[in-house]
Amino acid sequence: MSELVARTGRHQQRYEGGYRLIAGCIPFKYRNVTENGDDTSEKMVEVLMINSTGGPGLLFPKGGWENDETAEEAAVREAMEEAGVRGDLVHFLGNYSFKSKTLQDEYSPEGLCRAAMYALNVEEELECWPEKSHRQRSWLTIPEAIECCRHAWMREALDQGFSKWYAD
Repeated sequence: MSELVARTGRHQQRYEGGYRLIAGCIPFKYRNVTENGDDTSEKMVEVLMINSTGGPGLLFPKGGWENDETAEEAAVREAMEEAGVRGDLVHFLGNYSFKSKTLQDEYSPEGLCRAAMYALNVEEELECWPEKSHRQRSWLTIPEAIECCRHAWMREALDQGFSKWYAD
């Protein structure tokens, strides 16, 4: 098996109108609900979050969308690199703009970012992945994830994008 390696550097990053383009996803799976030791036919959705390497709180996998890939490919890549999961993108949740305090550069001096976010139905959890030594995974209910989420724009993607799509 070949070793999985994360992409690094910004030489291939996409920018548009002063915004650094980001792609990410909200990984999710279904879990059978158990009552009194009996599995019921009811299923609950859980979302996967990862710890932030820059402070408290949890995040969804996301990162720079590069010139040689689509936003969808970038979102799938980031899920594998940061969270060690693979699956299928099943819905586009929307674009979310935010200002990064740490991602300022010559193409986006104000640190403006626009993230294309997707719902990713997790089919495989890898035992080894590129950022395993820096990241821990946590499966959470949607209310738990909203509470733990580090960034307001990610809470919005979960609460208004993912939850609305899932309810429909």
